[in-house]
Amino acid sequence: MELISLNIGQARAIENGKSVEKTGIYKQPVSASVQVTANGLAGDAICDTEHHGGPDQAIYIYGATDYAWWSAALGQDLAPGTFGENLTISHLESAHFSVGDRLQVGQVTLEVTAPRIPCVTLAARMNDPAFGKRFREAERPGLYCRVIQAGSLQVGAAVSLEPYADDTVTILEMFRDFFQPDLTETTLRRYLAAPIAIRDRVHKKAQLQKLLTAPR
Repeated sequence: MELISLNIGQARAIENGKSVEKTGIYKQPVSASVQVTANGLAGDAICDTEHHGGPDQAIYIYGATDYAWWSAALGQDLAPGTFGENLTISHLESAHFSVGDRLQVGQVTLEVTAPRIPCVTLAARMNDPAFGKRFREAERPGLYCRVIQAGSLQVGAAVSLEPYADDTVTILEMFRDFFQPDLTETTLRRYLAAPIAIRDRVHKKAQLQKLLTAPR
């Protein structure tokens, strides 16, 4: 695999159907090297900090294999950065990854923490109010990652995979389960044993607590 595009977004207005807000989803490829920190790419705007960004969702990755599928499905070529990803990687299909898998991108080490969940901002970016449903059905969510080893990145960097060695959950499982209101205790404990993103960990802990304290 290879890093084929580095993408950075500046804050700009977007109308999501309910209101006009600021977003950093409109990312553009850059040719210069970019510094990767614990909080993401230097110079990249993250506006909705309640749901995006932070150490456990510092980098968002989308793969060329997923892009090829979408281009065929939509009948148009899609430029790198269209899905708001920071890194576009060749030969990568996001549904095949698991939480805890590590990607070595040049000198930078990333660890997979979560799939992307579709939202109104993504739908507005794609100029399709129904795109969230299409994104869910496509099951090509991309990969949120935490930064294990920071450093400088440039297009053309080699990318290698180190699969997570312990018990975990797949990205596709996590993506599907997000839309399920009632997860079992066994499933919730599996998530909490894996290195999932902090937002998901807080949510899963609350779900488990609710389940354990519910009247039987």
